[in-house]
Amino acid sequence: MSLSPDCPAHRSGTDLGEHLSLLRRRWLLLLGCILAGGTAGLAMLRLTPPAYTATAQVLVTPVGTPEQGNQVTNRQREALNLDTEAQIARSSMVAAMAAKAANTTALEPAEVSVPPNAAVLLISVTAADPETAVTGSQAYAQAYLAHRAETAQAAISDQLKVMLTKLRQVNTALSTVVKDLDGLRKGAPEHTLATQRQSVLNRQVHSLTLKYDALRTLTVTPGSVISPATPPQAPSSPGLPLFLGSGLMAGLLLGAAAAAARDRLDTRLRSAADVERLTGLPALADLSLPDGAPHDLACSVVAACPGKRLLVRAVPAELGTSPVTVPLATSTPLSVLDGTDVGDLAKADAALLLIGLGAATSVQVAAAVRHLSRHNVPIIGAVTTTDLTPAPVPAPRPHTPLGKLVATGELQPAEPTAAAETTPQQVLPQPPGRPA
Repeated sequence: MSLSPDCPAHRSGTDLGEHLSLLRRRWLLLLGCILAGGTAGLAMLRLTPPAYTATAQVLVTPVGTPEQGNQVTNRQREALNLDTEAQIARSSMVAAMAAKAANTTALEPAEVSVPPNAAVLLISVTAADPETAVTGSQAYAQAYLAHRAETAQAAISDQLKVMLTKLRQVNTALSTVVKDLDGLRKGAPEHTLATQRQSVLNRQVHSLTLKYDALRTLTVTPGSVISPATPPQAPSSPGLPLFLGSGLMAGLLLGAAAAAARDRLDTRLRSAADVERLTGLPALADLSLPDGAPHDLACSVVAACPGKRLLVRAVPAELGTSPVTVPLATSTPLSVLDGTDVGDLAKADAALLLIGLGAATSVQVAAAVRHLSRHNVPIIGAVTTTDLTPAPVPAPRPHTPLGKLVATGELQPAEPTAAAETTPQQVLPQPPGRPA
């Protein structure tokens, strides 16, 4: 229900109560949009193809090579950085290895999650059928473990090469020191220094040899699949709560917007509350109700009217004023004017608006208020009615010819018409006691 900009009343939509009142007025439109949104959500649920998700659980264990680790605390009890391992499991290299293992050109992307306080990766794959989802999840799990093993073996091989190079260097230096000892005199300072150097080099050779042997015998265990992927019994998507909830929410938003737009564009007055809310005029009575009391209307009018002459103005103008003028004229000491006479507006001390519900608009009421205000006629209130019977058309007044005004200023009688000549003159009866 839109308010005319010319009417100085309170505009709707300024607080939560106004918004709820707007939705109550347009509940049918709001309900229709919500039902349409729910129906659209169910239709999308029916048209969306099902998808199945299979999940494989992989236990990640240390491989014995330097890795990115976490600080072990009460919340993080694993030394491995599983967030990094999850990114590796989603990498393109692992995806290529998984596609090669599954004998396909491309697989659906994997979703990898890490449970809290656990050295386990959950590798999930979503596909159009259960078998494809299981194959993809298993392929990603095996490809990740193979990639982790290859990376660990490459790191061990690099460490073995580095230690072997150092060991050769230390052995060469040790051989040189041993040869130098043969040419030095015992007890000489040079002999003492060479002996100490020989001892240091022997310890380095022993340490490097132990590390080298440990790396050569190191067994790489990247992890294992502790829970293979199994075919899902039901599709993971689409979900009824998601689609239905989304449709209902979209319908609610659309319905609220449509209700607000409809309320702003529609200016018709449908109830006495609309009259008070949109025009600011007090509704003295509602004749559309079965319990509308004319006595209460008469009391309110007499109490509010500042004078003795009351003008009843109908909105719209073609609406008859008899539902108000007749009861007020018979039950109040006021002179009730209906506006049919040209002097009613000038003689009126106050005005009462009769508003036809369903036919009158706020624009028409604002125009009537401006017209009465322009003539300094105060408005004491409004009366609403659903009786939209138009006012009877008044009979035209008879035209009396004035004759001709001649140049001499004398008024000559008009010439008799043909009808007057042919109509015989009737003799009016004389009242008793008066001579003919």
